[in-house]
Amino acid sequence: MSVHHVDTTGSLPSGAPPASARWWTLGIVTLATSMLMIDLTSVNVALPSVRTAFEIGNLADLQWVLDAYSLTLGVFLLTAGALADRYGRKSMFLLGFALFSAASLACGLAWDGWSLNIARGVQGIGAAALFAIGPALIAQEFSGKERAQALGVFAGGYGVAIAGGPVVGGVLTEYLDWRWIFLVNVPLGVFAVIAGALRIPDRGDRTPHANDWAGLVTFSAAMTMLVFAILRGNTEGWGSALIVGLFVASAILLVVFVGIERARGPRALLDLSLFRIVSLDSLAAVTVLLMGSSLAAIFLLMSFVQVELGHSPMATGLRLLPMSAVMMVIGGVAGALTAKVSPRWLLGIGSLAVGAGMISVPLLLKSDSSWTALLANFLLIGVGMGIFNPTRAAMAINVVEPARAGMSNGVSETFQQIGVALGIAVFGSFFEARVANHFAASDVGQQIGRAAHDQGKAAAAAGSSVLSPLPDGLGARAVSAAHTAVVDGLNNMMTVGAVLLASAAVIGFVFTRDRDLHESWQDDAGEQAAATSSREQVAERI
Repeated sequence: MSVHHVDTTGSLPSGAPPASARWWTLGIVTLATSMLMIDLTSVNVALPSVRTAFEIGNLADLQWVLDAYSLTLGVFLLTAGALADRYGRKSMFLLGFALFSAASLACGLAWDGWSLNIARGVQGIGAAALFAIGPALIAQEFSGKERAQALGVFAGGYGVAIAGGPVVGGVLTEYLDWRWIFLVNVPLGVFAVIAGALRIPDRGDRTPHANDWAGLVTFSAAMTMLVFAILRGNTEGWGSALIVGLFVASAILLVVFVGIERARGPRALLDLSLFRIVSLDSLAAVTVLLMGSSLAAIFLLMSFVQVELGHSPMATGLRLLPMSAVMMVIGGVAGALTAKVSPRWLLGIGSLAVGAGMISVPLLLKSDSSWTALLANFLLIGVGMGIFNPTRAAMAINVVEPARAGMSNGVSETFQQIGVALGIAVFGSFFEARVANHFAASDVGQQIGRAAHDQGKAAAAAGSSVLSPLPDGLGARAVSAAHTAVVDGLNNMMTVGAVLLASAAVIGFVFTRDRDLHESWQDDAGEQAAATSSREQVAERI
């Protein structure tokens, strides 16, 4: 999936639209990615309402509202980039925006859980085109320091959308209906498609080649089986024939996929030679660990605040405002630093900040705590994500020559979305299992007997209050024990996440190499160093 003939000079070819078109491009791409991330994070707040509306009984089924979107987004990112090569970036970007908007309408009109999940999956396909192609559109319109500034704006909008999504979702869910989280995308999408058709320059960037359908099918099937196995592991049993079979089949298909890509060479869906770049491998690993841990944490914490602590959707979203504010400020600063500071420091420090936020939960959250025990978590995750988002966006483009910027970004975005899908699936399953085990081990759970494990799973999905109707005077005691189990399960999950993020920090510090970065970054960094040296020499003369 290569991207050819990218104009990185920032100038427009003869007969092209005026220079202001590049700012339109930046605005439309930023709007697109902001909408995508709002749709990912705002749904967290709406999940209890969705569960009630469609009578979804367990956490694994509820997680598919998030994972159907993240999974198809991650799977089709590479294909979207390949199709953009063949048919043009502008055309495929606008087609993706139209598909995303139409699927948003279908989500808003869904009549049951299955129809919502299918529409969410289609939404993810449209989102894949926007994620894969958007940064490449920015890269071809800007160069040098202006590109760093543009990527800072892009990543800032992206970061604010992640943090602000729960606020938007809470307001819409409480004062209108959860369906409006999706329906508001429709007019915005129509505007963006029309504006994009008129304002985004068409560079004629088409390099026809055969589509890698074999690679697409094997990769899609492998990832779908993997996530489905993780989601259903607790329900079906990790040692069951179904789950083991899915894991084995996924591993086999991934091996087949690698073989297909090697055989296809330059026509492959994924150019495997990219993984010879150590810094890109480092970025991919940090992205999976950080995004998987942080988005799973936000998912579970929002559910805890709303379902377990009893806050309304809007009140739950408002409690994310500290994260939103910190992420916005830090994201703007980090966007400017991407052209001046080695990404190893930004990746490492960002991972440590998020990890510190996660370990703060088991240190501060007790069974009688209020939501303020989570405030340190919100602030530190905001700092870490604010640093990481612009760094990832800039590094994915700077780690290769401009002609392969779109492909490299597609790889980075793929690992990001797969990290989100797997993180929510793995941590959601782990959290559910820990809550069930903690409740079953409690005095009340032992009195209930074999059914206690299933009761614990119900508490993990719908809150401890779901056990209040238990007979024989067990209700009140079961609710108290289940609440403690939920807190303990959340603390267990956050501890594991903190360990993974410490690993991500080590990877970022050790395996990110400045020499892997393309000369465009090094030129900007060199200019900064030269300017600093000049100032020092002047000061010495004075």
